[in-house]
Amino acid sequence: MAGPAFRAAAVRVRVPATSANLGPGFDAFGLALGLYDDVVVRVADSGLSVDIAGEGAETLPRDERHLLVRSMRAAFDLLGGQPRGLEVVCANRIPHGRGLGSSSAAICAGIVAARAVTIGGPSALDDDALLALASELEGHPDNVAACLRGNFTVAWTEEDRARAIALEPSAEVVPVVFVPATEVLTETARGLLPKTVPLADAAANAGRSALLVEALTRRPDLLLAATEDRIHQDYRASAMPDSAALVAALRAENVPAVISGAGPTVLALTDEAGVQKVLDFAADHGGSGPAFAAHRLELDRTGASVLPLDV
Repeated sequence: MAGPAFRAAAVRVRVPATSANLGPGFDAFGLALGLYDDVVVRVADSGLSVDIAGEGAETLPRDERHLLVRSMRAAFDLLGGQPRGLEVVCANRIPHGRGLGSSSAAICAGIVAARAVTIGGPSALDDDALLALASELEGHPDNVAACLRGNFTVAWTEEDRARAIALEPSAEVVPVVFVPATEVLTETARGLLPKTVPLADAAANAGRSALLVEALTRRPDLLLAATEDRIHQDYRASAMPDSAALVAALRAENVPAVISGAGPTVLALTDEAGVQKVLDFAADHGGSGPAFAAHRLELDRTGASVLPLDV
């Protein structure tokens, strides 16, 4: 049986940073943020060439070990076969090891690019299949769902297959992230979680998770209560004490703040009028000093996108 045919022209894919959990929605909620990695991929006659600029340029492998390349290979297998060669150029802006979904971005960029350079790719590997593959590669669906689909996503597993829906956040919500200089590996953060949690804490998180859907989409005034968590952030605090202290200080000032994903980035959800207050408060508490870099971001509304090369 003949393998797939590939486009001669290069394709460009843009993928957003993501914040998972959002407090109570552990391994279920994701939010796409307006900070992006770009990748340009062209099918070549032979070999593999990987060029990297920006985040990870000094540390990431430039061969088959690269997560984006491994993800492309997995997608090509599902699409019917591998191309003879690949040229990959990465422009990375999402910080690595900070809880902003850099690994999910690499996975999603790889599989979307593989589909885009394959003739008939979108019909052979539809959006649901993309999500299933990305979730399998990442190990959980929360970040990859938001990365692929944008907006605010609720992800779950049904019959061993990842599923997700995307909901539009309120236009009033403005994310501010505080990115520390040091990394915390996801494996380290997950290793601090207990195997069981008290029933009262699980029940509290279930209620706050339900409330967060309403708060983030229609009632931002409820975000402080809706982002309360009892099942993962406190357990991980020892691995990121400065981040935990910043979250506590912001919440004491009625600013909805959480650890982004596995941390150590802090995510605050405010409105346009409150952005400067959040930035100023964090600066007074070390949030924009040497320990953290503060960034006001937009919400990403589109998720992973195939763009013209000249945009």
